[in-house]
Amino acid sequence: MAARGVRFDRAYCQYPLCNPSRASLMTGLGPDTTTVYNNSRHFREAIPDVVTLGQLFQKNGYFSARVGKIFHYGVPAQIGTDGLDDKPTWNRVVNPCGVDHSKEEALLTNYTPQRGLGSAVCFYASPAQDEEHTDGMIALEAIRLMEEHRNEPWFLAAGFYRPHVPWIAPVKYFDQYPLARIELIPFREDEMRIAPELAYFTRPAHWGMNEQQRREAMRAYYASISFMDAQVGKLLEALARLRLEQNTVIVFWSDHGYQLGEHGQWMKQTLFEAAARVPLMICGPGVSARGQLCPRTVELLDLYPTLAELCNLRETPRLLHGRSLGPLLRDPKAAWNKVAVTQVQRASGQKAVMGYTIRTERYRYTWWDEGRLGEELYDYQKDPRELVNLASSAEAARLKKDLQQQLAAILKARGKKASA
Repeated sequence: MAARGVRFDRAYCQYPLCNPSRASLMTGLGPDTTTVYNNSRHFREAIPDVVTLGQLFQKNGYFSARVGKIFHYGVPAQIGTDGLDDKPTWNRVVNPCGVDHSKEEALLTNYTPQRGLGSAVCFYASPAQDEEHTDGMIALEAIRLMEEHRNEPWFLAAGFYRPHVPWIAPVKYFDQYPLARIELIPFREDEMRIAPELAYFTRPAHWGMNEQQRREAMRAYYASISFMDAQVGKLLEALARLRLEQNTVIVFWSDHGYQLGEHGQWMKQTLFEAAARVPLMICGPGVSARGQLCPRTVELLDLYPTLAELCNLRETPRLLHGRSLGPLLRDPKAAWNKVAVTQVQRASGQKAVMGYTIRTERYRYTWWDEGRLGEELYDYQKDPRELVNLASSAEAARLKKDLQQQLAAILKARGKKASA
């Protein structure tokens, strides 16, 4: 895909948690408009008449289908079910369930047993073949839908579960990563004091795992990615076999980033770079810049208007919080003044407070409860590991004020209520 299209090096999610992130991507609206801040609320509770991306494709004569996880599922408990799906979005849904969920969860090695299985550092190198796993089934079912609908326009969403925990993947993918070659993410104990207290999700650092356990966890994560990547490869091969490559837009994305020990943090739910930044690649018709890297700052919110433009969809909603990436798909280094905004909710005493972060190509500014509970400012050109918080620096005061003003304006436009 990267050779055929554009890879975005600075792409960011709206919320580093499954349900809020996916709701925003599929509606084109930020979390303060969807009001989805957890994994249990459905966006239609707040915006019942919103037209999702799948609905827009249907209105334009497309067959719309989902295989696996697109809207939120509780993983692994809801594998094989509809999860928190949105029925109007799809003409057809398929919910595979493989041996990873039906048989192998009892065999997991779990280094954080005090945590729920969907947020635990746990893994298993499976003897089962790819096609016996849920993600292998997703690839096969998606290919079947391509074949069935090859002569009509379709919008197909293939939602793979890996590398979400539990990290269950065929053993051959674990074998690709010898444990002795796994390098730990650098970490110092004082990194847990660089940012405000609310900035941290994992306490104690690494949830108390020792270095050997961390290496094993990283290996399992890498294995899960390689397993998922192999399934994506099957979809691309099927497109080529069906001679659909030239008229199919392909978007590869993830709902959030992932931490493997940066700042002592694991998984998601922080506003650090590793949790907010996501993989994003786009190729196909309308993407003339092939094999290029885009350094511009973009968001998952941008995918809705991008696909609407590339596919010439009519009746696109007037209110969308993103911007089409079309110009960057033609020239990845084109002038671009857009920033990215990510948010996450925390409990502070009896009150729920929000952290917001604004990311430019060089800087990230974060405030917690509008700065009342702390601030962060990082210069990635000089400090790519976020080790120097410049928020209290006099030299950075003007920069901080400018980023605050930009952030406040964007939040107002995206539905944030004024503070009391």
